[in-house]
Amino acid sequence: MNITVNEELLAYIDPLTPEEHGALERSLLTEGCRDALVLWGDVLVDGHNRYGICSKHGIPFNTVQNSRFKSIDDVHLWMIDQHLGRRSVSDFQRGVLALRKKDILASRVQPPSGEPPVSGPLTPEPMITRDAIAKAARISSNTISQIQKIQKSATPELVAAVKSGTISINAAATVASLPVEEQVAAVAGGKKELQQAARQVRETKGVARTEPESPEAVIARLKQTIAELSAENAALKAKLAELTS
Repeated sequence: MNITVNEELLAYIDPLTPEEHGALERSLLTEGCRDALVLWGDVLVDGHNRYGICSKHGIPFNTVQNSRFKSIDDVHLWMIDQHLGRRSVSDFQRGVLALRKKDILASRVQPPSGEPPVSGPLTPEPMITRDAIAKAARISSNTISQIQKIQKSATPELVAAVKSGTISINAAATVASLPVEEQVAAVAGGKKELQQAARQVRETKGVARTEPESPEAVIARLKQTIAELSAENAALKAKLAELTS
């Protein structure tokens, strides 16, 4: 049987921790591989860890083809939904996956200028608003906002700290507002140093909020809010036009 491991798909979902991988290996050695590996042609879509362990120990396994995949985006959406349905996935991972899903669906709602709409995804329900993203990830809308801040501004070291549970999503979003050097130093200092950094940022912001905003700052903030709402509104109108055409 020819099975191809696509490196991009392998890296699309966060890998198992050493402890999780060890537990899976013990389970497969004891009980065998009960769940079939999912293929798209000869490309492995689901079951990379099981495939590696089974190949290492000569454990028999079954495969199944998913005929619904029409594109790599369909594969990504399916992988995301599979992981969003698992209880072991952390809130941060859920938010990251839901945001990836939102980007894929939004690109289908708004095709490039002059091109016809692409046929609907495996999950046709639009998911382009923050509330819809939060619902899919089973976390709060505020947490989604914090994860977006982390993705935009956090250093790789700070992201790793969030994934490991060293720092909460809320605190990490706060620390992500610091310069790169200060973020790296806070992570190097461990959990207490990260908590202290987050506390100092909050205290600084608290002092700043007591000072009146300048007219220019108010205008800039309102313009940003209007731009975000306009983008969401345009995407929703495009989806409505597609559904009613």
